[in-house]
Amino acid sequence: MTRDDKHKVVEQLKEKFENANFFYVADSSGLTVEEINKFRALCFKQDIELKVVKNTLVKKALESYPEEKGFAPIFDVLAGPTSIMFTSQASEPAKLIKEFRKSKDKPVLKAAYIDTDVYVGDDQIDALVAIKSKEELIGDIVMLLQSPAKNVVSALKASGSTIAGLIKALEERAN
Repeated sequence: MTRDDKHKVVEQLKEKFENANFFYVADSSGLTVEEINKFRALCFKQDIELKVVKNTLVKKALESYPEEKGFAPIFDVLAGPTSIMFTSQASEPAKLIKEFRKSKDKPVLKAAYIDTDVYVGDDQIDALVAIKSKEELIGDIVMLLQSPAKNVVSALKASGSTIAGLIKALEERAN
């Protein structure tokens, strides 16, 4: 790979990291060509972009960002074979990795970057699977907001005659 090719790859990675709120760093070494192709196909179906890249190029791309971005913990896991998974849904790669590992030992999660938080190590896979999507969180909030209103309406309907009698009694008392 020439110096120009490396520079192009670093620039492409910078753009990817800039536009990605979520990405995973994994080790998929040891998988056969057939297995890695199967994993790539599953990634494609889940709208996850899988890239196998050199650690030095990933590190150069990440180092171009300010420390506030929070990429520093990822530098420690950039050793050995590395695959980067770019996604728009925070938990989808974790779910995919967990499902794929029902039949294989790989890929192994090295780290995940989720909205400025970095999860390091394969032991974080269950925590990552549990992350809810934006749509799921909005649905939960709507349900929470609707619940008290539904309870009030239900109580009013159930005791409608009691409330009407209470209001009538209060009106008579006022007169």
